Amino acid sequence: MRTPVRNAMSSRPKPWFRQPWPWLLMSGPAIVVVAALYTASLAVRSDDGLVADDYYKRGLAINQSLDRTAAAAARGLQGTVDIADDGRVDVTLTGRGAWPATVRLRLSHPTQAGADRIVDLPSVGEGLYGGSIVAFMPGRWRVAVEGDGWKLPAAESTGRHVHVMLGAPDA
Repeated sequence: MRTPVRNAMSSRPKPWFRQPWPWLLMSGPAIVVVAALYTASLAVRSDDGLVADDYYKRGLAINQSLDRTAAAAARGLQGTVDIADDGRVDVTLTGRGAWPATVRLRLSHPTQAGADRIVDLPSVGEGLYGGSIVAFMPGRWRVAVEGDGWKLPAAESTGRHVHVMLGAPDA
């Protein structure tokens, strides 16, 4: 009895999709394409907020902001801002002049412009203002208070409970 001898020429080669090398070579570019699509979706969904569209107008408006800060210094305005864990806001102002009916509190996040908060606080007494902030997250914030024609210079606060003093006392 004779056993058939297999000849290399007589065996049929495997089709290309059954070979491991084409799949190994295609996996690198396929991974790069998937990563690029994921990165593009992140870029479209999120806003870094670091570059303003109206940077030229903001640059021109800096002089108006400086004038408002000088008006607050001329009145000798100082303030204390307290924000509790539950979002309750208390602002106490001292200085000369008439107190406005409301003041505006600006909380600016240094890297996420979408997280910025602006709240108008009504007067609850002579130089006292109160209100609340919705969805206030703890972290690093620039806190500023402004009224009719004046603005206290901003101060930074970090942590869960915000307590900042605005306006420097005359030395």
